[in-house]
Amino acid sequence: MSILLIAGSPSEHSRSAALLDAVQARLGGHVLVDRLHIRDLSPQALLLADVHHKSIAHAVAQVASARALVVATPIYKAAYSGVLKVFLDLLPQTALKGKLVLPLATGGSPHHMLALDYALRPVLQSLSASHVLTGIYATDAQVPKDEDGEYQVGSDIASRLDDAVNILFKEILRMPLAAGHTTGFSPVPFAQVRCSV
Repeated sequence: MSILLIAGSPSEHSRSAALLDAVQARLGGHVLVDRLHIRDLSPQALLLADVHHKSIAHAVAQVASARALVVATPIYKAAYSGVLKVFLDLLPQTALKGKLVLPLATGGSPHHMLALDYALRPVLQSLSASHVLTGIYATDAQVPKDEDGEYQVGSDIASRLDDAVNILFKEILRMPLAAGHTTGFSPVPFAQVRCSV
């Protein structure tokens, strides 16, 4: 089982990336975690929708192979980031079919909290996501910088991330296996089952 963390911020160091770091720490070694920084993709390939470009093709393949996605974005002018929008536009219409998605967002004030539900969620659902979990929105005050200038997730957001990661795990375990995926075991007819007490 793999989970892809998608950083949708145009900045290298950002509050939304700090949320992804916190999620990754909570996932620990329990699952295979991959990370996609959209800002590292070829800007020209993104803007020209060049899906055959090496960086874009690799990013689309990362999405395809993941069981679940955690998408983090800053909110600008009541919408998610433009770099995230451009990338999502390049994905096939059913790119998120059979996948869980946990959306995360950061913004300057609580006023843009609903951007998760009114801007990002519809796009994720239009890409056929099996289930978009309840998102987490954090204000700048909830992800402050520490004395070293690094963003740190505040205790209230940390608690919500704990809950979200637990729900993500439970939902992944409830999901049916992907078509063609086998567990490595053949079915055993009930008549052949032996028990000892």
